[in-house]
Amino acid sequence: MPDKWVDWNKTTRSKDYRGSASFATFMIIGPTCFFLGILFAMFPYDFPLLWTKDPISEAYLDQLEIHLKFVHQSPPLIARVLSIMVGVGFLGFFIKLFRASESNMLFDGASLVLYLIGVGVYVANIVKGLRLVSAGAWHQDDFDPTTVGVGRPGVGGGDPLTGGEIILGREDSLKVMAASNTILALVLVGVLVLQAGQWYAERKDNEDYEKLERMDAAGGPSSPTGEKTKKKQ
Repeated sequence: MPDKWVDWNKTTRSKDYRGSASFATFMIIGPTCFFLGILFAMFPYDFPLLWTKDPISEAYLDQLEIHLKFVHQSPPLIARVLSIMVGVGFLGFFIKLFRASESNMLFDGASLVLYLIGVGVYVANIVKGLRLVSAGAWHQDDFDPTTVGVGRPGVGGGDPLTGGEIILGREDSLKVMAASNTILALVLVGVLVLQAGQWYAERKDNEDYEKLERMDAAGGPSSPTGEKTKKKQ
């Protein structure tokens, strides 16, 4: 990797090293936990769709659809707060990856990839699903349940609701959204695991360094001072 992106001389003990104790790490962990909290709040709605074999009643689907409409049609302030939190996470990654060390590229680079996957899942599946629910796609006059999976009948590629893509039935679409929430939660947990892994690697590195320092100060046989003394003898 080019030296302009990675500082190979930077270690976990360098003064300009941005590790697990830096403020940028909290800029990453904070939004990640924030979004995990939102997904946890959605779990009671997603659980009957994915994790039980009991038949799903129409009343439950109606209740879930009303809830999702309420979420999507919330005041613009809510969407702005979500966008700000996403931006804070990206800013934390960019700060840690500026003139990154090898440790930053390993842990923070992988975390950034997972974070991007999470944003992609959110935009491609969840936002699109919320728009369909809010628009009442399954309750429009031109929606024919017998043509589910082949697109809206009589509507071409300029369809403002689906953009010409296929539209699933209501239950299948809600299951896709629930599965997307689960995938997003796993991705965000992966970000936290990588950040915790960075903290553990730094801890072990500091322990090894301090052990070598103590051995050097004591003139142990494996230290440079101890080797010189042994040669003189």
